[in-house]
Amino acid sequence: MKSFGYACPLPQHLKRTVNSGFPRYSLVLDAHFLAEMCAGILVAVADDDRFEGDLTLDIAAAGEVCIGLGQRCFATQEGEIVLRDEKDIVCVLCQGADEKTRIHPDTRNVLFYAYAVPGIESAYLAQGLSLAAEAVVTFGGGQLEDF
Repeated sequence: MKSFGYACPLPQHLKRTVNSGFPRYSLVLDAHFLAEMCAGILVAVADDDRFEGDLTLDIAAAGEVCIGLGQRCFATQEGEIVLRDEKDIVCVLCQGADEKTRIHPDTRNVLFYAYAVPGIESAYLAQGLSLAAEAVVTFGGGQLEDF
């Protein structure tokens, strides 16, 4: 499935996982991939302390720019779904998460989030987020907070 000209990354994630097993980066990133593979949805993970102010789900104008993971430049198309903090776009649904809120070795407060196109049942989003959170709590001694 393509949206705004971007292929969904889940098939590639699944192919890599089948061929080489779950990646092992860190507990938080591993929990993120586990949730994606088990629930079949895109799950994002961010350093919650790096957001600047409140988060808002929004529709982008054409040509808005943010710096994505790996310093990739994301330029939005009219109507793309974005997540913003009070300063920047922090995730573009079809392109990915930003560099500013990426997980670092010193990250202590993690936000897992998921959103999808219309027609995806919310139960799948809840399942994926629960899997990620439960892995961090169980194996890392984390603590859950609901918003």
